[in-house]
Amino acid sequence: MPILALLLMASSGFIIIMTETLPAGLLPLLATEFQVSDGSAGQLITAYALGTVLAAIPTIAMTRGVSRKPLLVVGLAGFFVANTLMAFAPTLAIALVVRFIAGAFSGLIWGMLAGYARRIVAPEQAGRALAIAMAGTPLALSVGTPLGAWLGATVGWRWSFVSVSVLTVLVVLLVMARVPNAPGQRSGTRLALRGVLVIPGVAVVLSVVFAWMLAHNLLYTYIAPYLDGARVPVRPDVALFVFGVAALAGIWITGALVDTSLRRLTLVSTGAFVMAGSLLLVASSSLPMTVGAVILWGVAFGGSATQLQTAIGDAAGESVDVANAMLTTAFNLAIFGGGAVGALLVDGSGPAALPMAMIALSAVSLVTVALGRRHAFPRGRR
Repeated sequence: MPILALLLMASSGFIIIMTETLPAGLLPLLATEFQVSDGSAGQLITAYALGTVLAAIPTIAMTRGVSRKPLLVVGLAGFFVANTLMAFAPTLAIALVVRFIAGAFSGLIWGMLAGYARRIVAPEQAGRALAIAMAGTPLALSVGTPLGAWLGATVGWRWSFVSVSVLTVLVVLLVMARVPNAPGQRSGTRLALRGVLVIPGVAVVLSVVFAWMLAHNLLYTYIAPYLDGARVPVRPDVALFVFGVAALAGIWITGALVDTSLRRLTLVSTGAFVMAGSLLLVASSSLPMTVGAVILWGVAFGGSATQLQTAIGDAAGESVDVANAMLTTAFNLAIFGGGAVGALLVDGSGPAALPMAMIALSAVSLVTVALGRRHAFPRGRR
């Protein structure tokens, strides 16, 4: 297995997720800088998600036949430009435009990264390769975003985005030197977008992606106002660090079991979201219960990307890149919804409404996984 290449793909994912989630850790600083409410500052995440939603499927559809390595380099270069511009954004309006551009490049990379990882390993190693390539997500959540939040609080939020730009340059150079290329999809195997969507199991996985990730993003985007409203004596950066470390454990568990127990893993993970939301709802003022809920939430989320991308890759077969672009679109529609709906809840009903929404959406995900036993989340070894 090409470990170094997969780790560099994970580093690419780290950059994407850190760029995406930095505003969550910097939300109070951004709101103060641009003189807006927390809900308005949260639209920096919404704008990013909107860019991804609008770009993922068209860019992957247009680049299905393009070699994967040059495409990855172009996507990372886009992140360098976007994060550098964000570091110098003078107004919220300009920052929103820059975040939209960053989201568009996110759609390009996420749409091809999972298929790229699967193409450079043997089919029986696909699940484990995906777990390694997706490790950047929990690592960004456990180290990147909390560190960016700390850096922002210490020397200013703009330096957080500068640090991501510097990291991007390093990763691009290593990708160019050490990651093997892989061909795009052969023209004779390319289905129309509608044809991919009706492949058995694909639509079911996409519905789980949207509901499950919406449950996650409602709380993750507004973790700072939630903790403040619940009067839990823990800083947002500390809560994000605990969440991210727990997510690392989740992806390790998933990497060990995804090739043999995909269905059980997904059932347990969505069920754990319901339990975590319930703990936050009934014991919001208790520090031990809140920390326990964050840990449970993190472990369950850590393996979610690998579980969902493995499921949709197995269902889609040769059309994995387009299916992953659809997954990326659903994922970022959930991020968009988390930012937009979460703002309405936080500025309207108050942060206490977030765990209730998390419970309801996670329960929908759990039921959908349970019903998708034939094609989307089949029983037994994959």
